[in-house]
Amino acid sequence: MVIEATNLHKSFKSTSVLRGVNLTVEEGTMLALLGPNGAGKTTTVRILSTLLPFDDGRAMVAGYDVNRQADQVRSIIGLTGQYASVDELLTGYENLVMIGRLYHLGKAQAKRRAAELLEQFDLMDAAKRAVKTYSGGMRRRLDLAASLIAVPPIIFLDEPTTGLDPRSRQAMWAVIADLLAGGTTILLTTQYLEEADQLADRVAVIDDGRIIAEGTADELKGRVGTERLELSFSRASDLTSALAVLDEESAQVDDERLVVSLAVEGADDVRRRLNALHDVPVQITDMSLSRPTLDDVFFSVTGSVQDDNGSAQHKADEGVTAA
Repeated sequence: MVIEATNLHKSFKSTSVLRGVNLTVEEGTMLALLGPNGAGKTTTVRILSTLLPFDDGRAMVAGYDVNRQADQVRSIIGLTGQYASVDELLTGYENLVMIGRLYHLGKAQAKRRAAELLEQFDLMDAAKRAVKTYSGGMRRRLDLAASLIAVPPIIFLDEPTTGLDPRSRQAMWAVIADLLAGGTTILLTTQYLEEADQLADRVAVIDDGRIIAEGTADELKGRVGTERLELSFSRASDLTSALAVLDEESAQVDDERLVVSLAVEGADDVRRRLNALHDVPVQITDMSLSRPTLDDVFFSVTGSVQDDNGSAQHKADEGVTAA
């Protein structure tokens, strides 16, 4: 395994943030670490990238011990944090050359690498502009380019698309997919369920400092049923009556829209549930059948819901600022 965390524990004063995190990432693959605010995503990345000491456990990157061989780890990784860390007063080109020089590249090599990355990230037209004039998406692309200046084989991406508009997010996804196709090993943290579904080879769900589910996206979806049946009603009383008949503890209910969503296992299960409702009776205004999504997985294992921006919010996410 290229990245390996074993029984990681970390506390900030009296707040326990990591409670025995275990995860692995194979060479040339991406693991998406999915979780709500305060779950421990950023803390895990900061530990694995040598930025934060941990209290107990073991962390290895490319065979190097993060605690005892931090310099070797830093020499082979790239890191993009939640917020762009580039200098706003410098141009995009100047930022990349400066980072290259800090990596001990020669002047000519740093300039050549900066030009290559500006071209790769579609920033050549803005190369000579001050970064303060860049859009949010451009800054995030420049920040990711800076983390690649030394061509690291391992990259940590901590919520790289947070705050981006949909078009900029899609552009960032394309860049990340290209890195993965080129053999880069990636650990990605995200609150965007679709992001994990689109990009990752494997997904680990972290909540309250523990890994509570892990597998491929399809494997995780399979845990909540092969399909979901969604029923819409015209009256709140019909919704209440339907829930009483279905007696389904795992049902997802939208009281405002008068919609209930249920995990089902094949056509016979769908038929059984509809027959039960036929005898009540209730008036169903709409019905749809769909495969489960990572939203369903996330709700099932964490009790969290998504906000209007598509990011996960924990039902009890209060008072913990360490992500």
